[in-house]
Amino acid sequence: MAEYSVRRPAVAGQFYPDDPAVLRRAVRQYLDEARLPADLGPVRAVIAPHAGYIYSGPIAGFAFKALEGLPRKRWTVFLLGPSHRAYFSGVALGGYAAFRTPLGDVPVAQERVAELVARSPHYIRAPEAHRAEHCLEVELPFLQVVLPEFQLVPMLFGEVAPQAVGADLAEILGEDDLVVVSTDLSHYLPYSEAGRLDRALLEALLAGDQRAVGSGEACGRAPVVACMELARRLGWKSVLLDYRSSGDTAGDKWQVVGYAAVAYTA
Repeated sequence: MAEYSVRRPAVAGQFYPDDPAVLRRAVRQYLDEARLPADLGPVRAVIAPHAGYIYSGPIAGFAFKALEGLPRKRWTVFLLGPSHRAYFSGVALGGYAAFRTPLGDVPVAQERVAELVARSPHYIRAPEAHRAEHCLEVELPFLQVVLPEFQLVPMLFGEVAPQAVGADLAEILGEDDLVVVSTDLSHYLPYSEAGRLDRALLEALLAGDQRAVGSGEACGRAPVVACMELARRLGWKSVLLDYRSSGDTAGDKWQVVGYAAVAYTA
């Protein structure tokens, strides 16, 4: 058995609090403030933003609130996000035993990672791609609060055909597996322009238009399209839970970043 290291936090104290008690309280507040549809149904995947919590935490609270009511079991979470700092071909799965946050260590599902690596050359280890990346890390404290026990498949997207990844996931996902997609929407546009572009992308997402989403304004559009293809194959339905921008939360309206929370239900 290979000896893997623990991936240490890269943005604790920057994107979110590094004090465990403060962090847990912040996440709990975002979750408690979220109000979901009463008839949401069984959730199998969510899309959540990945900015600093003061900007995107209120919106992320909607996405992860949708997971809080799931049955208590040991889930495996396939966490998909875009690489912001490293360029590579494929999907980097890392070479880690666990991902650490101030709330503790999240174990990596080694057998599921090995299954993907054996399945296609699209899937690579590339732990160096994960070291400074924030998009997966910032979702973990929310998951640690809403899921008492889970293991992780960290999927960091480089240059890869997202439909192929979605097709692979459709074949290997089981009843104990969940999908979380990490993405922000438009970046650094005026408030009204950002809202127009973001709503157009979200309308395309809800309509299942992968081409429009793939060419839209979202840093994680490839992971989103992979999730859309997965949902298409498994018959999941998408529900928009919340949309706001940094101009609505903690920023000015001159240059905003858009955030959405979306759930997929079976």
